Amino acid sequence: MPSRRDLLRCAVVGVAVTTALGAGALAWSSTLLGEYSVMDMGRGGSGGEGGHGGHGSPAGSGASAASGAVGSAQALSVTDLAADPDRAPDVRVELTARQGTIDVPGGHPIEGYTVNGTSPGPEIRARQGDLVEVTFVNESVADGATLHWHGIDVPNSADGVAGITQDAVPVGGRYVYRFEAADAGTYWYHSHQVSHEQVVGGLLGAIVIDPAAASTASAASTDAAAGALDVTALLHVYGGQQTLNGAVEDERVDAAPGSTVRVRVINTDQGTASVWSDAPFRVVATDGHEVNEPTDVVGQRMLIPAGGRADVTVRAPAPGEMVRLHTGGARSVLIGDASALRPAQGPAQGAGTPQPSTSLDLLAYGSPAPLDFDPTLPDRSYEYVIARRFGIIDGRPGNFWTINGRMFPDVPMFDVSEGDIVVMHLRNDSGDVHPMHLHGHHVVVLSRDGVAASGSPWIVDSLDVHPGESYDIAFVADNPGIWSDHCHTLPHAVDGLIAHVMYDGATTPFTINGTAGNHPE
Repeated sequence: MPSRRDLLRCAVVGVAVTTALGAGALAWSSTLLGEYSVMDMGRGGSGGEGGHGGHGSPAGSGASAASGAVGSAQALSVTDLAADPDRAPDVRVELTARQGTIDVPGGHPIEGYTVNGTSPGPEIRARQGDLVEVTFVNESVADGATLHWHGIDVPNSADGVAGITQDAVPVGGRYVYRFEAADAGTYWYHSHQVSHEQVVGGLLGAIVIDPAAASTASAASTDAAAGALDVTALLHVYGGQQTLNGAVEDERVDAAPGSTVRVRVINTDQGTASVWSDAPFRVVATDGHEVNEPTDVVGQRMLIPAGGRADVTVRAPAPGEMVRLHTGGARSVLIGDASALRPAQGPAQGAGTPQPSTSLDLLAYGSPAPLDFDPTLPDRSYEYVIARRFGIIDGRPGNFWTINGRMFPDVPMFDVSEGDIVVMHLRNDSGDVHPMHLHGHHVVVLSRDGVAASGSPWIVDSLDVHPGESYDIAFVADNPGIWSDHCHTLPHAVDGLIAHVMYDGATTPFTINGTAGNHPE
């Protein structure tokens, strides 16, 4: 028979265990996100003197005055930030998303997502200044879907981020995207609803904007029959199969000897892609922006971040010869005349040149050119420090990413006012590469690890930040709204590596995890 003391001891232990379990359950339940708005997420501060997450602004820059407007700016919904509704479109496209089997030429079929029956979906071609109108129809994607125009500085209502700029389009629904093709260049579109599944699964395609004053050859490149001088090379892995333009095979380009071939490489995968050649090539554009006075690249590889693009040019070789441009490693673009490209050539189409061990440094590539703003006088300055620690997000324990020491959803909101010059200091204190992607804007790289840029202005929307590296970047806040700023290794975004840039007065009626089923990452 237990003594009274033993019974008391058991009771005390029971109460302690019950209390501990209750406290643990309460702590766990407090991590569940439920329905939420990005407007309720943590603030990064004004970016001025003493702002949370800011590292101060130069005296007299106006940051303090700007920060006072955060709460006083007139409210403007993301739904009102749209292209001119009265302007007739110059390019009109309908894209239909389906969930099902993808046929992979040269490989085996997989289950995923198609756009108009294929993956990649149709390439959209427009000219600079065109008004593009895309009607997106969800025929059978069960989780809903959207289209995000990666790299195009669209109006906020057209950004395609479920739960921030729109609700996910349900099965049987449709959504109309309208935007001006303001900047010529190479871009792509993809779903931003459950993106870590739908992008990997193939809900994507290319979009190319030709210059307004295109040459005859460039204009002809919009015609598929004359497309040999302007080639898209979209990289994607389908079920472990490395593809080029959706096929497990090389792309052959019949080009006259001495002619120049522009290859638009689009990296839609989750890691960095390498591009190199057995002949000199030039990098003429990054993320849709031309490089000033590019020079020949010999014996080096060009690295393209996840989500990034690079336009490279190659000169077609002498009659009967062939140049191989390696794109991503497993696939290549083969350039030459018809006689060189025949499969019977055999040995001439072998493995090609091994991947170089050194990489082209875009910080010093090309020639300097003036910017259209002065980044030495910023209105806002922010730190964006990436690290990692153990914790619980939405009831999931794990080793999660942090931004400025904070774990999702308590990550910074970077406040800006329209017209601000914004400087960010990115630092990667984690152990992984992070391809950082800012929606709605392009940034210019000012320095890396304290070394100032010395080449052509390096303008990007997707930037690889390697472990231990730091970058200073700048942009002009000229596109009002609420914009995601996240890692494009999409599982990293799922695990919290996502913040937002919010303009004064910008609001959204959309929420995440609610009845609309919005799950952007």
